[in-house]
Amino acid sequence: MVSVSDPPRVAGIVDWPSGSLEGSDLWRKRLTLPTYSVAEAARYSEAKAQTIGYWFRGGQTSPPTLPRRKAGERLNYFEAVEVAFVAVFRGYGVRLKNLRNARAYFQALLQTEYPFAAERFYTEGSRILREWGDLQELSEFTEVVIGDEQGQLAWAELLGERFHTFDYEHGLALRWHVAGRSSPVQIDPRVSFGAPSVRGIPTWAMRGRKEAGESVEEISEDFGLEACEVVAGLEFEGLELEAA
Repeated sequence: MVSVSDPPRVAGIVDWPSGSLEGSDLWRKRLTLPTYSVAEAARYSEAKAQTIGYWFRGGQTSPPTLPRRKAGERLNYFEAVEVAFVAVFRGYGVRLKNLRNARAYFQALLQTEYPFAAERFYTEGSRILREWGDLQELSEFTEVVIGDEQGQLAWAELLGERFHTFDYEHGLALRWHVAGRSSPVQIDPRVSFGAPSVRGIPTWAMRGRKEAGESVEEISEDFGLEACEVVAGLEFEGLELEAA
């Protein structure tokens, strides 16, 4: 059994969150392909581009979160998911240095390279993070992140909405309702190479057709979508429209 006060060394980390992705399926490889620009990841996660840069690049006194990433390299799906959670923590005033250290602790404890993308982070994170915060005497986690005695209420308030935007499969956050559960727009690394899409149709394709002068009705008919689905895709792309 892993002790919270004595996590295993990071040297034995597996390449996939929760160690569950064996096999040769092509979609599994897409999870770690560089896909999203920093600007795209910032928009999807509602984070600041500067925060993303500091998170991965590090600072004068903080090492980079992912040393293997090259400067200017696009983010893979798991890195984009982590950015979404980092943005929430930052919104509650947690410093990147302490959050980076907490991530390293989760990484070793859960034996996964991308701990914030693992379902165990959702199910066990409040308890582990509170215990780690107590050991480190970090009020950011013991008071801000896990504010009540059991950790459940504060955890739900802090990250409940963010967790709710993901569907978990194979122990991983594999489907991102990037515009909220009420929107048909999703990001799934197994569909359209991870581009935001509606029933497999990338939203950028809808935008291109609209900018070329086609109507919502023409786009919906051609793609086999409902008009309201096309409108949702176009609005996600920044176009304000109404379904006819």
